[in-house]
Amino acid sequence: MTTTATTESIYWSGAQKIALRFFLVFFLLYILFNPNGTIPFLNAASRYYIQPFHKLIPWLAAHVLHMANPVTIFTNGSGDTTYDYLIILFSVVVAGVCASVWSAIDRKARNYNKLFYWVCVIVRYYVAITMLTYGFIKVIKLQFPSPSPARLLEPFGNASPMGLAWTYMGYSKGFNYFTGIGELSCGLLLLFRKTTTLGALLGVVVAGNIMAINYCFDVPVKLLSTMLVLMSLFLLVKDARRLINFFLLNREAPPSNIVPHSFKERWKNITLCCIKYVFIIYVLVGYTISNLQAAKYYGDKAKKPPFYGIYDVQSFVRNKDTIAPLTTDTNRWRKLVISYADNAQIKFMNDSSKNYSFKPDLKKHVITINTYADTVNKHYLTYTEAKNGDLLLKGKWDRDSLTINLKKYDLYNFLLLRRGFHWVNEYPLNR
Repeated sequence: MTTTATTESIYWSGAQKIALRFFLVFFLLYILFNPNGTIPFLNAASRYYIQPFHKLIPWLAAHVLHMANPVTIFTNGSGDTTYDYLIILFSVVVAGVCASVWSAIDRKARNYNKLFYWVCVIVRYYVAITMLTYGFIKVIKLQFPSPSPARLLEPFGNASPMGLAWTYMGYSKGFNYFTGIGELSCGLLLLFRKTTTLGALLGVVVAGNIMAINYCFDVPVKLLSTMLVLMSLFLLVKDARRLINFFLLNREAPPSNIVPHSFKERWKNITLCCIKYVFIIYVLVGYTISNLQAAKYYGDKAKKPPFYGIYDVQSFVRNKDTIAPLTTDTNRWRKLVISYADNAQIKFMNDSSKNYSFKPDLKKHVITINTYADTVNKHYLTYTEAKNGDLLLKGKWDRDSLTINLKKYDLYNFLLLRRGFHWVNEYPLNR
């Protein structure tokens, strides 16, 4: 039996035409405000064309929306700032106005089949490259680091929901590979017209999982992940009836119409095809190289800083007096924790802690320590490192002389690190 492919509608309903006009403007605005490296050099250019909106949006917030608090914080590590929500509102309003004016001017249009095709191309490439970005940094394990010494010592209840999610993801390389391969597969499928539907279905699942984590663990990337789900659903609109017939109604689902909207001139189509594959190669090769290079500087494979680990204070001598380890003492050190380059965390006897700039000179065997708030007053401690990693620190701290004997703690004493994977478990180990 021969099944005829679905054909494009000659006549669109008024609602369909209005929706296309709205989403065309809305998606283009969103991509311009959140390029995410999808177009070469656009990220660099965005620094210039977004700057005026750093003035416009706060002005609109104050004088049109009459918001009580001024908008002074812009997109940073968080993509869910007040500014970001206002940008979404701004894009919705602009898209609504444009769709209304467009509808009033272009009443005679019978359909937007060709325009819809190119909107889908833009959207699927944006989702594809964003998912590839997510996938690469999981497979190469750059996004979620393994639990650091400081994280291992942190009381479970003191972790933020986002910190808990990061530790949960960072603990398992296998889970990073699993989720990363899913994201890479989604991105690769969306790069090609014939696999768009499968890629969009996978996008709903994979981006939906990202969205769920962001919502449920208070990760401030809720807007982007929600938009990825919305864009994936948008790509499925043209196949909605086919998918419903196949998955829900057990009816015949004819092949989708995937004929490209090409130009009349053959040279234009050849040029466009060349640009497409050059762009895909550029993205895949570029991301692979850049992420592998980044892995040398951060991530699990990056070189650990000197003295990386946890050190228990065995003895603490101040001005030749040995200070007893009383839990009420707010000055005696209890632990020294080195997790990151040029940073140390000192834990005191009363369980309080403080982060310091920590810069060792490996040639002179001198460590320079100072608070981040005061870069003028610095403390200099000489160190002696034993073969087993233990440290002996001596030097001046303000007006006091200190001699501190520290024993390096074996990180594999933590159950989380030593437990590993077991095919057979006679009893569950759930602690």
